Formats: sequence, structure tokens, C-alpha cells
Amino acid sequence: MDPATTELRFDTPLLRIYNDGRVERLFGTETTPAGFDGATGVTSKDVVIDDATGVSARLYIPDLPASGPGHHRKKLPIVVYFHGGGMVLDSAASPTYHRYLNSLVSKAGALAVSVNYRLAPEHPLPAAYDDAWAALSWTASAADPWLSEHGDVGRVFLAGDSGGANVVHNVAIMAGAGQSSLPPGAAVEGVIILHPMFSGKEPIDGENAETRELTEKLWPLICADPEAGLDDPRLNPMAEGAPSLQKLGCRKLLVCSAESDIGLARAAAYYQAVMASGWPGMAEWLESKGEEHVFFLNKPDCEESVALMDRVVAFLAGN
Repeated sequence: MDPATTELRFDTPLLRIYNDGRVERLFGTETTPAGFDGATGVTSKDVVIDDATGVSARLYIPDLPASGPGHHRKKLPIVVYFHGGGMVLDSAASPTYHRYLNSLVSKAGALAVSVNYRLAPEHPLPAAYDDAWAALSWTASAADPWLSEHGDVGRVFLAGDSGGANVVHNVAIMAGAGQSSLPPGAAVEGVIILHPMFSGKEPIDGENAETRELTEKLWPLICADPEAGLDDPRLNPMAEGAPSLQKLGCRKLLVCSAESDIGLARAAAYYQAVMASGWPGMAEWLESKGEEHVFFLNKPDCEESVALMDRVVAFLAGN
């Protein structure tokens, strides 16, 4: 057998890359179809957002009560969700994310657009950020009948976990910095950052050393600019030369982490930096006791997961 096809160029617990360029993902490849979910009454469907890039999304709509003649049904907030997986794994069709979005949409009475952005290393950054902006613009233009008939584009929320939370931050900066603009009447009301993937060249107190080492290995694969390193402003929002956090393009922000989250120190530093930046919005912090990174995806029924979901639902409702 040709050594190029069997010899490893890169090996981590997340994925392997062989000398011939083949990528082997070690988990996060399982998928589940869209459709009606009997447990929550939520219906989902898959749509293509951009034929050229192949970016797609899974749309979710809650069970809507019939409205009588002359009654106008209230429009629903829209959550644009970005899945985790370090920007190298997983998809909107993953059973874990499908279950989470069904639950969120049911409990919040919201519409959701769960985005299938392109993954690195086959599509290094800025592909994921470009796809995320395309998905936000598509959502804000109410390009699908579910969105135009039932969605309130003036109340769009960005949400995501881990690598997806990194995407959320960067899209919120794009929205606030005026690099691109949304259609008239559309607005990002809030941003929900769950257990974000951030890093930086200089270690900070309480930072997980193993995670840092893994990020140091992964980032050159994720990012097309090899010179950027861990102080790339897209990975370290507090790095010198990073866009001001004052530019966050939303009215309110919820940052969540957990007591044993590998990214707790960076998430807390990010929240404090936003608070100190002069950003005019309202920021909230939630730390789940005794739990680990993205625990709420794997243990949706535990006490801390229920509390986190309640907080997210309240945030979406404006409470």
C-alpha cells in the first residue's frame, strides 16, 4: 500500500490527516434526518442557502396553534445556531444537535436556523465565517416561507457552542463593525455564547493546558493564515489589534460556561472584557456548577442543563 495513504501527517483525538490529504473524523459524523419530532411537536426541514458553496441549514418550527379568522399570530424570534466541534467536526444533522434544537425551539417558541457551515481543514477559515454571514443574511431576508410567515426578522438571535460560539462572536463583530449590512428592518437582538472556543499566546490563570496544546495543533489547520497563531483576533478577541468589543452588533449578550469547562478561564475573561469595553448593551454571565464542556448536549435532562435551558429561553423571551 502506498505510504502516502497510510502515513499520518496529523493525529489528535478529534481527527487524523494522512499524507495524501485524506481527513478521518473520529466522531461527529453520524446524522439523523429532518422531519416531525413527536416528543416536542417541532418540525424540521433541510434547505440550501448557497448553491455555490453548498452551505445549508436545518430549519425548525414549533407546533403553532391554529389562529381564528381576523386573528394575527404573533411573529416568533429566530435563532440562528452554529454547532460546535472545533470547526472541524459535526453538522446540523448530528443527532445531538437535532435533539438540542428540537428542545430549544419547543421550549422557547422560536424558529431556528441551524447552520451547516463548511468545516476545516478542507475549508479553512474564513470559510466558516463567510458561511455564517451568508446564513444570517439569508435568514434576515426571510428567504424561506417559514421565516417570512412566522419569523420576526427584527428579533434575530445568534447562538452556538464551542467552535460554533467562536463563529457567533466573529459574526457579531462583523454585524457591529459595518463590514456587511443586513436587510432593512432586520436586527440581531441578542447573542448567546455557550462554552466558547477562545485561546491566546499568553496563558491565563486557570487555563486548561491540554486544551491549549490541542488548540495550538489545530489552529494552523483551521485557519488559512499560518502566521496568525493563537493571538489571531478571531481566536483571541482580546489580542492586540483585535476589533474593539464595543463593536459587538447586538443589544444583549449571554455568555455561558461551566465550573469544569476546559474553556472557563477564557470565557470568563471574554465576558469581563466585554463589560469593560464600553459596549452599550446588556451582558449576562452564567456558570453551571460541577459540569464540563458542553455538558448540556450530552446530559439534556440533568438539573444544570434544565437551568441553562431555562436561562436561554428567558433570554430569548426578553426576560
